[in-house]
Amino acid sequence: MRHISQSLSELCEASASDLCAAFASAAVSPVELAAACLARAESINSTLNAFTVIDHDGALAAAKAAQVRWSRGQQLSAIDGIPITVKDLIACEGLDVRYGSLSAGRSPTLSDAPSVQRLRAAGAVILGLTTTPEFGWKGVTDSPRNGISRNPWNPSRTSGGSSGGAAIAAATGAGVLHLGTDGGGSIRIPASFCGVVGHKPTFGRVPSHPASTFGTLAHVAPMARTVGEVILMLDILSGRSLRDWSQPPTAFAGICARPFQWRGVKIGYWEMPCIGPADHEVDALVRSTINALAQAGAVVEPIRLPDQDSLPEMFKTHWYVGAAARIAGIDENAQAQCDPGLLAAAALGRELSAVDHVRSQVARAQYGAKMDALLAQYDLVVSPTVAIAPFEAGADVPANHGYTSWIEWASFTFPINLSQQPACSVPCGRTRMGLPVGLQFIGARGADEKVLIAALSYEEMFTERFLSRGAAWPSRLQAFA
Repeated sequence: MRHISQSLSELCEASASDLCAAFASAAVSPVELAAACLARAESINSTLNAFTVIDHDGALAAAKAAQVRWSRGQQLSAIDGIPITVKDLIACEGLDVRYGSLSAGRSPTLSDAPSVQRLRAAGAVILGLTTTPEFGWKGVTDSPRNGISRNPWNPSRTSGGSSGGAAIAAATGAGVLHLGTDGGGSIRIPASFCGVVGHKPTFGRVPSHPASTFGTLAHVAPMARTVGEVILMLDILSGRSLRDWSQPPTAFAGICARPFQWRGVKIGYWEMPCIGPADHEVDALVRSTINALAQAGAVVEPIRLPDQDSLPEMFKTHWYVGAAARIAGIDENAQAQCDPGLLAAAALGRELSAVDHVRSQVARAQYGAKMDALLAQYDLVVSPTVAIAPFEAGADVPANHGYTSWIEWASFTFPINLSQQPACSVPCGRTRMGLPVGLQFIGARGADEKVLIAALSYEEMFTERFLSRGAAWPSRLQAFA
């Protein structure tokens, strides 16, 4: 544990474990921490646009309650008093959840989603809601309602999406733990672009309610600055809720952060995305890391995913039909206010027949079985998280790459939503322009522990790549302190 001063910067940069130790010794109070994180949220929002709601009154009230519990030695959990954020797609009682859309109603949400309910019951202090593209439909974060969210390493670049606001908040210290969603890479893409950690759990590990029109592609997922904090958050989020019928009836065991040895670990190195090549700098950073894992004793073999060439069309069928279903629930007059790209995706979805959709579901089941077989042969699959570095903010695709949709440049992430394996994105260095690159660890369904313990071991090997390991923050982020 390191000593934490009461300066704004140190409070916002400290880890959850150090903060709870400071609460226990009364060196720092949950109220002081909440006030610091609220101030940081306000300071970054005018430039980076990470929050749709900053709930000063609610956060300070929750922090005062946590402070009383800590003073009496009656803390609820290892995150009691820790500031968190919630994506503006997830029901959060008392806050105006609007899904990044001008079409959504203005009434405060009346009840928490199961994930928020669990975090609140553990004593987490909810700072507010973070930005998303409309209904979380794409891999960058801008919307008709909230405008453009920007990358903290370079505000001219995108934060990624759809949990872009959560990633910005994590990178800049506007909260410690962050709750998002991932339907095609929406936790892992912004984690990669903003230099933080994001974990898409095995489907069903974390309950979701209400059900998404994007179906079993959509996962509720944690994001933080370090792997250990993601583990801490996932343990609280995991488990069955009777409100989520799609969950398996079996319980998920907690994650034990035990030692991990790379010697003998069999890694499938997935180096080529489904569409196009990886950018040279991304490829070089990931290859260097793969070489380091091999030097540590891992057995590395290059692989392609099963059915890799057919995965983009398979995903588009599922995604566009989901978009069509979402738009169909909006009054026709209000649809004119929606993101034109979302309307175009919905139009493509409406052109697909029920037979097209069922055939795609059958093909997905066959692909998923092949992925299960692949992950029985390998301990882990490792890849870049995203094939490219962060590009221009306000665009859905980078200039001069030839991509026509976000799906094309996100083809290292969406295949794992189709197959439902756990996947964790960790920082993998930065480009010559100082932009973050991510590395993705993928494991067998149910093997979240193996994935996260491997990621934790990786973090110990590459401490300097992580934002909350006791080192000073990079100068580009200090500008927002």
